[in-house]
Amino acid sequence: MNEKLKIKISIADRVYPLTVDATQEEGLRSASKKIDVMIKQFEENYAVRDKQDVLAMCALQFASKVEQEQIETNEDHQESFERLKKLNDLVSKYI
Repeated sequence: MNEKLKIKISIADRVYPLTVDATQEEGLRSASKKIDVMIKQFEENYAVRDKQDVLAMCALQFASKVEQEQIETNEDHQESFERLKKLNDLVSKYI
């Protein structure tokens, strides 16, 4: 059975209490650290007015990375499908 943990995650100097599966804890803590690092980078490199602007930029960065990975995965799957189709056609000719 999945054990539930009560943890506190800090993002942008705010603490968020969460109840999560034990298997999710490491990923959530790692994600919050990455967000805080990204926030610092945006604050150092851009003139931002408030934390909401920085958090929106972080959200866009993470979301675009996920979308790009999905696009690349779909392209890889399409390429593999085409190769399999060609192999199937070759096998069919010899049967």
